[in-house]
Amino acid sequence: MKDIIVQKFGGTSVADTDKIKNVAKAVIKEKNLGHSVVVVVSAMGHTTDMLVKLAKEISPNPSSREMDMLLSTGEGVSIALLAMALQAQGCNAVSMNAMQVGIFTEKIHSKARILEIKTDRIIQHLENDEVVVIAGFQGITEDMEITTLGRGGSDTSAVALAGALGAKRCDIYTDVEGVYTTDPRIVPCASKLKEISYEEMMELAYGGANVLHPRAVETAMKYNAPVRVRSTFKTDDLGTLILGADKMELQKPVTGVASDLSGLRIVVCDVQDNPGTAASLFDGLAAENISVDMIIQSYARKDLNTNDIAFTIDRGDVKKAMAVIEKIKPDLNYSAVYVDDEIAKISIVGAGMIGRPGIAAKMFRTLANIGINIKMIATSEIKVSCLVDKDRANDAVEALHTVFGLDSDQIADVKGDLPNI
Repeated sequence: MKDIIVQKFGGTSVADTDKIKNVAKAVIKEKNLGHSVVVVVSAMGHTTDMLVKLAKEISPNPSSREMDMLLSTGEGVSIALLAMALQAQGCNAVSMNAMQVGIFTEKIHSKARILEIKTDRIIQHLENDEVVVIAGFQGITEDMEITTLGRGGSDTSAVALAGALGAKRCDIYTDVEGVYTTDPRIVPCASKLKEISYEEMMELAYGGANVLHPRAVETAMKYNAPVRVRSTFKTDDLGTLILGADKMELQKPVTGVASDLSGLRIVVCDVQDNPGTAASLFDGLAAENISVDMIIQSYARKDLNTNDIAFTIDRGDVKKAMAVIEKIKPDLNYSAVYVDDEIAKISIVGAGMIGRPGIAAKMFRTLANIGINIKMIATSEIKVSCLVDKDRANDAVEALHTVFGLDSDQIADVKGDLPNI
């Protein structure tokens, strides 16, 4: 069989019928290069927001099962219209939802993870020289319940399909031209990267870069599936290639700077300094599917046998988190709980940090020089993140982008041509 290319088009790319017709042209262009093509699409434009609004008008607290039933309908419209557009342009095409394909997920509504993808029907259609248009963002459980994958779900669907099919490449088409050293809306002189490693892209995504969801990058790395981030509106532009770090020439210690304003900090004060108290807190949060990012436990107060635990979560989970904390108060015996929603997480990321001392110190000194106080710090081998006041987030990004040599007049693209992928 021909090499398989998986293409994914987001909501802005299929926002109206004219854009859907343009997407069809991009699909046919790829097919005419001699590839078998599988296309994954999101719901049109603001369809998901409209459906959420309708649900809230019916019930202030709709069940997660019925929300998945409702939200999964958006992609059904997109796949059918795109298949029609392809057929109208003389291209054989068929649309399929998650149930028809066999995209099996966990039995969790609204944030399910893909467990297995059946590829038999897809391959059959590809062998019949048809383009297969598949609904992103959705899946089914073993007992045929509809699930959705949460934020970035269509990206994750596309990359998982590419992995399951052994695709040559997965192209994520969006409204930006690739991955930049930081958000160009904050730093106009940000540079587009020709390539970036899975590890760096994942850390930037966790840091707040909205080009790709971390789960999609994680899935790509698991399958070692090359991913290109490309513009729907500039299809001749190859965008940014995401691949293994072993295939890259590392030019700088820091590849990019990201800011994330979606989180908030919770501080639980005077928690009993006993074995199992932290486990009680984070077990309770995990049971509610609340992801925790940065965590700091202070030095124990020996006279009181207590310490403070601070952590960050997505601000959309704060009500559930506070309910958990209240429920386990008898176990923790804390004195107070504080919520700080005026924070931003600023991250520097780069595979070139490994083995280079002084990167974190340079970041901290840069922030100090412009009067920005650091509230929390978290690190990995290729990332340093700081929590700062939200109103200084852009100042921090601009300063760090410059000091690490990422402005467009400082950075050089990766040398040589991109791999033939």
